[in-house]
Amino acid sequence: MKIVKLAVATTATAALALGLAACGSDDSGSTTAPSASAAASGPKFAGQTLTVWRLGAPTDVFTKYMDDLNAKFKEQTGAEAKVQWIPWPDAQKKWTTALAGGEGPDVTEFGNDQVAAWVAQDALADITDSVKGDAELQQIPQNLWSYETIDGKVYAVPWGGGTRAVLYRKDWFDKLGIEVPKTWDDLVAAAKKIVDKQGKDVDGFAFNGGSDANMSLSPFVWSAGGDFAKFEGGKWVGQLTQPGFKEGFQFYTDLVAKDGVSGKGRLTQNSVDIAQRFAAGKVGMYVTGGWDIAAIKEQSKGKVDESKMGFFSLPAKDGSGPAPAFQGGNDIAVWKDAKNPELALEYVKLAAGKEFGVRYAKEGGLLPLYPDALAEMGSDPAQKPFTDTFQVAKGFPASPNWAEANDTKAVLQNAAREVIEGKKNVDQALTDANSELETILNQ
Repeated sequence: MKIVKLAVATTATAALALGLAACGSDDSGSTTAPSASAAASGPKFAGQTLTVWRLGAPTDVFTKYMDDLNAKFKEQTGAEAKVQWIPWPDAQKKWTTALAGGEGPDVTEFGNDQVAAWVAQDALADITDSVKGDAELQQIPQNLWSYETIDGKVYAVPWGGGTRAVLYRKDWFDKLGIEVPKTWDDLVAAAKKIVDKQGKDVDGFAFNGGSDANMSLSPFVWSAGGDFAKFEGGKWVGQLTQPGFKEGFQFYTDLVAKDGVSGKGRLTQNSVDIAQRFAAGKVGMYVTGGWDIAAIKEQSKGKVDESKMGFFSLPAKDGSGPAPAFQGGNDIAVWKDAKNPELALEYVKLAAGKEFGVRYAKEGGLLPLYPDALAEMGSDPAQKPFTDTFQVAKGFPASPNWAEANDTKAVLQNAAREVIEGKKNVDQALTDANSELETILNQ
């Protein structure tokens, strides 16, 4: 998915800062890495040109990065790389046109949750062998390859990441003597105290039941050992009735139905709605990213500024550390119709390798994927909630139909409302939702 960029900020203001390979194949269909001699023989590709699609706008920082990357690429291979900048809103149409007409890129940037949809349309090259045989790329933790790996095969390389944490009213915590929650029980206790002291119309911890609800639900589910669905035996198998999912779902719906820390009249609010209430002094905590800071400050006319806001990682149930949160980010992949698959693969490996991969993330306002670079960023207290969370981040099911279940049909949102409104118990709601989810993912 497209990730909103990290704001450039000092530690004092930041809390605040995070904003949110090639197609040549062997007989098995998997791309193989070029030999060491081929990689070393730069002149082999002299005079050739590679087309690279970058998404977004060519800022000075991005342009400098691409110039440096392409200069290194030419030094190593002898080939030129021609960059075309594609605005994010236009990307879907460009890829669709490229797939139909054969006039696409050799290498392209993707949002990580878009990979499965394009693999389903046979648009990306299988790069499994090359990626798994590359020692540098294998330094990227395995939990960050979930979107890129479809049915055991790798079709893209993670390039930069992002995640969410809990935005909270730091001034309220200070005034009420609330410590940053370390467990689920702490979270509920803090939320209840906020409601008690700030007013019944205030959400201590805002329930998100809107379009991005699963960004808030998923950390509780994953922390309890649950998941949404697994790909087994050639099909998607729903996991909504398993104990881990049920426990996380029960806790999340109980925030409204049992604990009363979020109002029953706001069951369809999404993070945009919640941010507006936060700006109006009606929310104490909610799950989001740093991109909400500027909007909240503006909407509150400066009454809720950086000094009154902070972030913390949503805690695991037992206090063992941060709960896993959604792993957003951008990838780089080789288009299946690449003119020279071997050359395209060389570009992907260079761009996503440690030197340029870390630069891509940091200069683009994302989280670096290499552990030592991520740890270095985490030494800034303002970034630590995000870097800590990202180390255990997870992805939603890598199905091209996930968006339909998540957004269009709102399977889990509907199930949560049915439970909170007393129309179904948790077991029945999740049994029905599990059947619907499997139908959608396997269509």
